[in-house]
Amino acid sequence: MSQLSVDPPSDVLVVGGGIIGLVTAWRSAQQGLRTALVDPAPGGGAAQVAAGMLAAVTELHYGEETLLALNLASAARYPSFVTELTEASGEELGYRRCGTLSVALDADDRAHLREVHALQQRSGLASEWLSGRECRRLEPMLAPGVRGGLRADDDHQIDPRRLAKALVIACERAGVRFHRQWADRLTVVRDRATGAVLADGTELAADQVVLAGGSHSGLLTGLPLDIPVRPVKGQVLRLRIPAAPSTYPPFLQRTVRAVVRGSEVYLVPRENGELVIGATSEEQGYDTTVTAGGVYELLRDAHELVPGITELPLIETRAGLRPGSPDNAPLIGPTLLPGLLLATGHYRNGVLLTPATGDAMAHALTTGELPEAARPFTPKRFSVREGSAV
Repeated sequence: MSQLSVDPPSDVLVVGGGIIGLVTAWRSAQQGLRTALVDPAPGGGAAQVAAGMLAAVTELHYGEETLLALNLASAARYPSFVTELTEASGEELGYRRCGTLSVALDADDRAHLREVHALQQRSGLASEWLSGRECRRLEPMLAPGVRGGLRADDDHQIDPRRLAKALVIACERAGVRFHRQWADRLTVVRDRATGAVLADGTELAADQVVLAGGSHSGLLTGLPLDIPVRPVKGQVLRLRIPAAPSTYPPFLQRTVRAVVRGSEVYLVPRENGELVIGATSEEQGYDTTVTAGGVYELLRDAHELVPGITELPLIETRAGLRPGSPDNAPLIGPTLLPGLLLATGHYRNGVLLTPATGDAMAHALTTGELPEAARPFTPKRFSVREGSAV
C-alpha cells in the first residue's frame, strides 16, 4: 500500500475541470484565494461536444421562467466576459452576435411556434414572427417547405472548445494549481468537507471544496449528500462548409433550429467554417457511444431544414453528457455540508451560464452566501442528508 502524500492546503479546491469548474477556479483565484483544480483533462468533457448557443430567448421552455432571469443576466454579461477572458488568455473565443432563426416545417410546428412566440412576448423577450418567405430571404439555403419562423437577434453563440482553452490559460496565469488526475474521494472531518484524496493517494486539503463534476458530480466517493444530477446523452455532428467566392452569400449566417418529428435539431455555423448539428437527448446513463441511429436522425432532420447539408464533408461525430437536474436548473452554491459547494446541473445551459456561475461562485466563496440572482438555484432546494429532505 502506497504512502499518502500531502500537498499544501488551498483556500478553494475545485473538483472538475469543465467550463463551469474552470470559470469557478478562475474567479476564485481573482479574489485572491489560493485555488487548486482536480481533473485529468481540464477543458475536456461536455465542452468538447456543446454547440455553444447563447440562447436565452429560444431556449425558453414552459415552467422555466425563474431560470430565464439568470439566463438573461448571464447573456448580458457575455460581451464584457469575452473581452476580459480574451485579454487574460490571449485567445479568441469565436463569439458571434449572429442571432437565431427558429423555423416551422408544417402546420403543427407553426402552431407550436406561435405558442412559443406568445410565451416569449409574455416574458418580455424580443422575437419577431416571420413568414416562410421572409425566413428564406434571411437564409436562402432553407428548404422551400418552411412555413414560418421566429427571429431572435439577441441569441448569440460562442465556440465552447475555444472558451475552455482560454479558461485553462486564464486559470494558469491567475495561479490556479492543476492536478491532472481523478479525485478518488471527498475528505470529511468532523462534519465538514476538508479536501479530497486523488487517485494516486495524494491528499489535498482545502478550506472550501467546490464539486463541479458535471454529470459525474454525484459519483464522488465519500459524499454524505444526495446530488440529484443525472447524465443526459447528446450526439453532435460537425460538418465543413467549403469556402465560397466573396460574391456568394454564406451557407448560413445565423443559428437555425426547429422541432422535426418531435425532436429538436439545430445548425450552428461557426466563423471557422464548421457547421455543428445537434443534438439528440437520450436517457442512456453514462454511455457516450456515437450510434448510427443518432447520426442518421440528425442528418435526416437537418436535411429537411437545409437540404444542401448533404453535400458537405462530415468531419466529426461526438457524444457527450449534459448534467440534468430534477427541475432542469443548476445547483449553485453552499450545501448542507459545511465547506462543500456545488456548481453543477446546468443541463443545456452550461455555456450560457458560464459568466453568471463564475460571478455567483466567487461571491459565495468569499461571503458564504449566494447573490440574490442565484438564490433560487441553491442546492439546498432538494438536498437530502442522512435521510432527511430539506
